[in-house]
Amino acid sequence: MGTPSAIDVRARGPRLYHVQQDHPLAIALLAELAIDYSTRYGDTAGAIHHRLRDCPAADFADPLGDLVVLVEHGEPVAGGGFRRRDPTTAELERVWTAREQRRRGLATRVLAELEAGMIRLGYRQACAAIGDRQPEARRLYTTAGYTEVRSGPQRRDRPFRFEKVLGADPLVRGGTPEGAAIPIPGRVRRRV
Repeated sequence: MGTPSAIDVRARGPRLYHVQQDHPLAIALLAELAIDYSTRYGDTAGAIHHRLRDCPAADFADPLGDLVVLVEHGEPVAGGGFRRRDPTTAELERVWTAREQRRRGLATRVLAELEAGMIRLGYRQACAAIGDRQPEARRLYTTAGYTEVRSGPQRRDRPFRFEKVLGADPLVRGGTPEGAAIPIPGRVRRRV
C-alpha cells in the first residue's frame, strides 16, 4: 500500500487513499477524530490525539491492517482503519466522517473498502466497539449487517460491540473494481 504522491484537488467526489498512520492525511484524520471524540466524551482533543497516535502504526498496516482516508478538495472528509484482533478477526477502529459531510454515504464507502481489505488479508470476521455517544456509528454497523453482541466484559467507554461474518456480502467480496458503482441508499457513487 503506497502513499499518494499528489492529490488532485480538482477531482470530482472524494478520492480514497490507503495510507500509513504517519502520513499527513492520516494525521489530519486523527486530529479531526480527536476533536469529535473530545466534544462527545470530554478530555482535550490534544490528549485524545496523542492516544490515537500512540497506537503502534504497524497495527494499521499491511499485513495486519489498513488505514484509509477519503479526501475531497485536499481535505480528509472520512476514513477509518482496522487491525488484527486474532488470526481470524479484524477490529474496526477510527471510522469517522466530518460532521458537515455526514449523510452522504461516505462511511458506508469507507466500511466497504475496509471489509474488502479484511477479506484480502484472510480475516473471516470483523468486530467493532463504540461508545454510547456515537449513534451514527451504531446505525452504520447495524445497516451494514453487523450484529450487536452483549456477551463478555464491556468497557464503560465502549458499551456497544458489533460483529459480522465477512464474505457474505457481494459488495465486499473482492472489493469493487475501479469505476464500479457502489450502492448507497438513495445514491450511486463511483469508486475512484
